[in-house]
Formats: sequence, structure tokens, C-alpha cells
Amino acid sequence: MPRNLTLFTFAAAARAGNYDERPMLPDTLDLQIHLSKNDRPQPFHLICQHDTVLMVMSGEGRVEYHDASVNRHSYEVGDHLYVPAGVPHRIVPASESIIYRYKLPETELEGLAWYCESCGTELYREVFELSAELPQEAYPRIVRAFNADVARRTCKSCGAVHPEIELAPFRWSEVAKELKAEDKEPAPSHS
Repeated sequence: MPRNLTLFTFAAAARAGNYDERPMLPDTLDLQIHLSKNDRPQPFHLICQHDTVLMVMSGEGRVEYHDASVNRHSYEVGDHLYVPAGVPHRIVPASESIIYRYKLPETELEGLAWYCESCGTELYREVFELSAELPQEAYPRIVRAFNADVARRTCKSCGAVHPEIELAPFRWSEVAKELKAEDKEPAPSHS
């Protein structure tokens, strides 16, 4: 899907999947928005290097935070939710939600974290460099590593074992291939 300055959000969302985090604007701009259409809880807490803003285009639900002064914030259409840098957070939709995430293009790091559903203790965290891999490449790699190691999924405080994450509902590998193909396409001329 080629990127340009004109966006048709709901047409693009019809092709989007759960937590695709697909960049929508040309890379030459000072800010990037990432589109996702979500119908299930985010399977991890995302950690962004810089402050981000979530803009809700449709749906309702909540964002859960860890290590923050707020534990959760409900959202509905038209809401803009500020997420401070470094705060682990995950989107939990109550209905199908179309969400844009504003990110700075100079972001170098992102991370994923999981927390015990019983006591809230951090189970596992991994940070990755955006210069080395796309988020859509890192997400399935890190989720597979989390799934493969029962020690990572076991709470050291209460002993609860977090279930494996089902990868089938997520299109990350497909999105990564599409984004890499876009990078190889010549830039559109405006003459």
C-alpha cells in the first residue's frame, strides 16, 4: 500500500489487522502515524522510547498501563490518549477499534513486556532496535521466544504460568513483507 499525504482511514482500516502498526505517511515527514484495527486485547505491553499519542477513530475499550501513575484509561471514538515515554501499555478493545498511534520518526528503540495476570509482576521484557528490524518483524520473533520458554511465562512471585500467545490472529510477518516491498518502490514524482 503506497503511502502519500492523503489518507482514507476507513478504507485503509478495511485492509488492516490486529496491531499491524502500519506506518501511513511518507517517511519524509516529522511525525508518523501507525494504523491498527483491533478486535482483541494486545498480546503484550508495548514500550515506546518517546511519548506517543493514540487517536481513536472507531470503537471503545481501555488502555492498561504499568509502572505509571494511572492504571487504565477508557477510550471511545474521538479520544486522544497520551502515553509517556517508557510506559508499558496495551490496548484492550471492548469493540472493534481503529486506532492511529503517533510516533516520532527518530525513535530508535521499542520494547515488549508481559505481566502476571494474577499479581502484576513483570514476567519478561525485551527491547529491540528499530534500525535492525521492523516492529512487525520483532513482534512475532519476541512472542515466539516468550511462548517457547515456560520460565519466561512463569511468575517468580506467585508461580502462575501465563498461557502462550496465539500468533494466528496477527499479520505482522505479512505487513513486514509489504513494508519492505514499499521501500524498494521508487518514490512518486509530483511533477
